[in-house]
Amino acid sequence: MSASAVGIALSVLIGVSLGFFGGGGSILTVPLFVYVFGLDPKVAIASSLIVVGVASLVAMLQHWRAGNVELRTGLVFGAAGMCGSYLGGRAAEFVDGALLMLLFAAMMALTALAMWRGRRTPLRGPHHAPARLVAQGLAVGLFTGLIGAGGGFLIVPALVLWAGLTMPAAVGTSLLVIVMNSTAGFAGYAAHVAIAARPVAAVSACAIAGSVAGAALARRTNPAAHEGLGS
Repeated sequence: MSASAVGIALSVLIGVSLGFFGGGGSILTVPLFVYVFGLDPKVAIASSLIVVGVASLVAMLQHWRAGNVELRTGLVFGAAGMCGSYLGGRAAEFVDGALLMLLFAAMMALTALAMWRGRRTPLRGPHHAPARLVAQGLAVGLFTGLIGAGGGFLIVPALVLWAGLTMPAAVGTSLLVIVMNSTAGFAGYAAHVAIAARPVAAVSACAIAGSVAGAALARRTNPAAHEGLGS
């Protein structure tokens, strides 16, 4: 399979993951830009924030129409996340690209381990925990801004366990938070990184198409199919 075909397939899969799970886009996008398009790690991370932000926005609008976006909760989590994400994006200027990729790999490993272990807690938390929600929002945003990953697979469980959202609402609300975090993270990176416009445009177009399909599939799927995200 040619590099272009691999790029298209992975780009669509990025969107499907975001639309269906409310996360997982950056874990695919950063390696795509680094290993398929050959971009520098910092450029790849900044580029991924654009792709994931745009695709998440399109998917979020689909979930919004289905009534699965809790605006108030998302804005609280997202506002904290934006602070961390912008700081992470600015701090990346002083971190070597190889170290950023090492941190990215560690995040992928932790995500895989969490999904493999499976859910150990109920779908809904016993009460709202706004302080924890803000703290996790800040931490997730910091990772998102720094390495372009660690978004939805951490946001969805936090919204379920500490904000008491149902799984469909957590998926839709997670996309709102991802849009906010990606925007702030890119703003941090934009001060010291130039974006490769053509690869970003191509991947974004395919990811948007995938996100529409993923969101449509999520509306037709039993909420239990999303439980792996709550690890």
